[in-house]
Amino acid sequence: METIVWVVHVVTAVVLIGLVLMQHGKGADMGAAFGSGSAGSLFGSSGSANFLSRSTAVAATVFFITSLSLTYLYSHPAEKLGVMDKVNPASTQVAPVAPAVAPADDSKSKDIPK
Repeated sequence: METIVWVVHVVTAVVLIGLVLMQHGKGADMGAAFGSGSAGSLFGSSGSANFLSRSTAVAATVFFITSLSLTYLYSHPAEKLGVMDKVNPASTQVAPVAPAVAPADDSKSKDIPK
């Protein structure tokens, strides 16, 4: 799930960058008024501005949603289902360890008066 959201997020970011770069600023209308460009040849005189601005708004919305989704996924990590995660550490018991050297018998080493 996380990989799919990452792919959509990156593709949306690239599309959003492209759409923003394709739009022309407010100052471009003045140059088109004097015949220096064909600003509306493909989508009509104001169709390109509407199409690009709406596409940018949709891409920005998808980018925002994927950003929130990634934030949610990282703040609520999924439960791991590995083999070792199923072992209950409280149920494991440690075997008793035998002493390495037997304690010395003090009664034999003392001087007992006869």
